Amino acid sequence: MSVLVVTGTGTGVGKTVVTAALAALGVAAGSRVAVLKPAQTGVGPHEHGDLDEVRRLVGDSDRLTCHELARYPEPLAPATAAARAGRAPVSAAEAAEAAAKLAAEHDLVLVEGAGGLLVRFTAEDTLADVAAALAAPVLVVATAGLGTLNHTALTTEALAVRGLRCPGVVIGSWPAQPDLAAECNLADLPAVTGLPLLGRLPAGAGALPPGEFLVTARAGLGATTARLS
Repeated sequence: MSVLVVTGTGTGVGKTVVTAALAALGVAAGSRVAVLKPAQTGVGPHEHGDLDEVRRLVGDSDRLTCHELARYPEPLAPATAAARAGRAPVSAAEAAEAAAKLAAEHDLVLVEGAGGLLVRFTAEDTLADVAAALAAPVLVVATAGLGTLNHTALTTEALAVRGLRCPGVVIGSWPAQPDLAAECNLADLPAVTGLPLLGRLPAGAGALPPGEFLVTARAGLGATTARLS
């Protein structure tokens, strides 16, 4: 596998931190890793975006490449944000082409979506179309607590209907004091999706310095990298 698409069951579920963790693990293993963000919304031209977060968490490395195709200032779905900004949206074909070019020069390319799987990049295109164009597997990042079973099942079902492979689910932010729903979801997520729960990152992992973040990534997702290879 050279390209992995990372999606979430919604916004704010920890996609960027999971993407950074996978990138950190790849870089630490000596791989050349590229992270592609087709469309960044909710940030201005010189503001801190998701790729800046990835760079900070991974740390300084010449094995890491980060590439963003477009950014739009309003925190909306990419298609809507592009239209309101009077700018061209990023099509699935453009995103897939950029990922394929990065894959020719890197061992692993991580394509991080915006929001959930079916959020629109254009009037017609979604992240699912990017994954289909690349024939790439899609990793699903989910929340820990109440409501995640429905959202995760809907996402994985949408992948299956489109014939897209999903290696499994990762919990993007595991609470320090999980409630009953979160504890039950460790068994229920695999049961309702038919897919393995590949790992979980603790809440607050995104605030760690690179060295500690790598240790945390290994503890939470170390087994995931083996399942994805």
